Amino acid sequence: MSSRQGSRHLTSKRPPRDGGEVEAAAYLAGALGELIHLAHRHRLDMLCYLLDMARLEAAEVVRSRRRGGSGPS
Repeated sequence: MSSRQGSRHLTSKRPPRDGGEVEAAAYLAGALGELIHLAHRHRLDMLCYLLDMARLEAAEVVRSRRRGGSGPS
């Protein structure tokens, strides 16, 4: 029984998988959309612009990686 507990303890130290860069970029694109909405509501125009550029970049990463491209180097 102690060996099973030992192996569980070892596996719990491994970092959880995060799904990779496509999933991260997709998540960021969604989160940025919410931040853009907040910035727009408070008329923070420059932040809206910058956040939208980041959102577009994240969406492009998702699009290019899903179609099999390696993206810009």
